[in-house]
Formats: sequence, C-alpha cells, structure tokens
Amino acid sequence: MSTAVKQIKASTRPTGGKGAARAVRRQGLVPAVIYGAGEAPVSIALDYKTTQQLIFAGHFLTTQFEVEVDGVKTRVLPRDYQLDPVKDFPLHVDFLRLKAGQSIRVDVPVHFINQETSPGIKRGGTLNIVRHAIEMLVPADNIPDSITADLAGLDINDSLHISAVTLPANCKPIIQERDFTIATIAAPSGMKDEAPAAAPAAAPAAAPAKAAPAKK
Repeated sequence: MSTAVKQIKASTRPTGGKGAARAVRRQGLVPAVIYGAGEAPVSIALDYKTTQQLIFAGHFLTTQFEVEVDGVKTRVLPRDYQLDPVKDFPLHVDFLRLKAGQSIRVDVPVHFINQETSPGIKRGGTLNIVRHAIEMLVPADNIPDSITADLAGLDINDSLHISAVTLPANCKPIIQERDFTIATIAAPSGMKDEAPAAAPAAAPAAAPAKAAPAKK
C-alpha cells in the first residue's frame, strides 16, 4: 500500500492560458494546477528536473504528494500529466486535492505472480494479459501500489477473473455488474487438435475380363 507521502515544493504562477504556460516553461519550470475538494483551482509551477524525475521513476499517478506553496501544504494525487510528443519532457501536471475520508478513482496496476508454477505456462501456454490495471474506488489515504493476481493452478484456456483476486480493504473495482477477466492462458500455436487421418482410398475395382471370342 502507498503509505509514504512525498514532499514537493512549488510556486504560484499567473493564470492566462497557453501563453502564460509557455512563459513558465521558458523559466525552466513546469506549469501545474491543483483542483478538487470543492475549492477553487490553484495554478502553480514546479521545478522541471524534479518533476521529470518523479514522473519517470514510476507509480507517479498512484503516489501522494504534499505540495508546499508559500508555506502552505496541500495533500494531492497526480491525475494526469502531459509530455512533449517528441522529446518526452513534462509540459503540464494536474493534481487532485485530497481530503480526509475521501474516496477516489484510480487505476491500480496488476502484479502477476507464480507464472513458474502455472501448469498452462509450463506446458508452453502464453499469458494473455487482458487488464494491466484495474480502475478502482479506493481511500485517498490508503491507495494501493498494485493488486496481486496469482496464476498458480491455471492451465491452458483457463481465465483469471476479478473475483479470484484478494482486494485491499475498502477498495473495490468500478465495474461491479460482471466478473470481468484479468488474464487468460492461451494455447501455443503448435498445440492444435490434429485432424483424424483420412481413410486410405479404396483400390479401384478391377475391370471385368473380356470374354474370349467364340470359335466359328
């Protein structure tokens, strides 16, 4: 479970659309916004190097932060970020403001274990991951890093459904109306039912012998 809250400092920035955001980037900063919890959005600017390191370190969208702006700390969760399509440097970050007792929707990654003991995989089957992450409703102060999907016992053509996964306390998937599939074990391409061999063709019947011509 995500228990540690990372600290990050920011400064206020003027609002004003794309022009103001570009001006912030020219200063070596990353424009961002904090919104939610019934309060007005706050436009901020983040250190470029720090933001890039946090994004590419992994688990950015499921990590809680305390953003300090002018001495005031706000608990937040990153909800989205934009990267330059060519150079991959951060362009903008959206933070959701968190409040005690609040539940939020997040995509929780799925971690698969016991591939080596799965009968289907041992027989050459392939793990087909249907969902790499599950959208869940979770407590804002107890966001899971991941959920664990156990492949032990799964054979070829077996499926693993959400009902077979132990979920963290007070966490539930957004999809409730069906027991959706997380992964399957697919048969290897060479494992096909061989068609029964065709029966050998019957030998053609011998032509009837011609009768000898009668003597005159």
